[in-house]
Amino acid sequence: MDTLFNTKFEGEPASHSQPGVQLKSSTYDLHESNVHLKLTIVSTVGFGDQINKEDSYKPIVEFIDAQFEAYLQEELKIRRVLHSYHDSRIHACLYFIAPSGHSLKSLDLVTMKKLDSKVDIIPIIAKSDAISKSELTKFKIKITSELVSNGVQIYQFPTDDESVAEINGTMNAHLPFAVIGSTEEVKIGNKMMKARQYPWGTVQVENEAHCDFVKLREMLIRVNMEDLREQTHTRHYELYRRCKLEEMGFKDTDPDNKPFSLQETYEAKRNEFLGELQKKEEEMRQMFVQRVKEKEAELKEAEKELHEKFDRLKKLHQDEKKKLEDKKKSLDDEVNAFKQRKTAAELLQSQAQQAGGSQTLKREKERKNNPWLCTE
Repeated sequence: MDTLFNTKFEGEPASHSQPGVQLKSSTYDLHESNVHLKLTIVSTVGFGDQINKEDSYKPIVEFIDAQFEAYLQEELKIRRVLHSYHDSRIHACLYFIAPSGHSLKSLDLVTMKKLDSKVDIIPIIAKSDAISKSELTKFKIKITSELVSNGVQIYQFPTDDESVAEINGTMNAHLPFAVIGSTEEVKIGNKMMKARQYPWGTVQVENEAHCDFVKLREMLIRVNMEDLREQTHTRHYELYRRCKLEEMGFKDTDPDNKPFSLQETYEAKRNEFLGELQKKEEEMRQMFVQRVKEKEAELKEAEKELHEKFDRLKKLHQDEKKKLEDKKKSLDDEVNAFKQRKTAAELLQSQAQQAGGSQTLKREKERKNNPWLCTE
């Protein structure tokens, strides 16, 4: 891109260890003489670097659709400012192909097939100085054959305008372009030219005998830039717009192939929306009633369990109370019996003491009456 636009775009090279495909968009204001160009470059960082490449194309398709959607939303506004709106739609996709010399990768075919209805694809063989001229010619034929057999539609330079029909027809035969990029200038003869130096020689970027860089620059920037913009708007954007409006319920004709006015389409869509809204409200109401019933059943079940638990606790309390009362009565009986036994024992002890005292007095009297009576 630096070579193509003869400038130095800011940015650092991305690593090849990204977990997924990320699109990095950068916008630049380019000035050359009296020409002003607002250029947006979108890099597909990490494309093809993952082990599982099945969904590698999806972020690219989603990004392109997002730009179409933004333009459509601006177009549908009541007060449109399209003349000052920054058009971020992708007008050209430079699809770089590795110079393997064999065939296209499955990832390349799948991705280009998904993109050909959304963007103008210009296939490019990158680093074309990595293979010989004969291999490059065969590789171009192989790529073209595989694109045709797989139904991939690449951008064809228009030939309906007589002023550019001849050059565009010739350039179509050179697709895919084989390019080389370099920002280094090397002195060749008496001129400083962009080139790549190797031990075996020098490859000149702007020498058409060495690569197709000049052809690409002519076709992309000088001859067909406006056609790329027009193709994006009239073909790719219109396809997206039609599909999107059909999803929203807007159609050109009714089932009887009669023209559909915007008012009728709006009313039909509004009635359909109101019907769906009422249906959802009824479903939500029924769901609410069902949940209320389920909650009431849960509460009743919980209340029943609480009553059963209360009854169990009440019965347990009564049983415990009865046991305590029986135990208390038993203890009272034992206390009364003990008191009775104690009273009887005290009475017996008292009687025994009285009897012992009487015997002692009798002996004293006998001793006094019989002085010769002695005791051992």
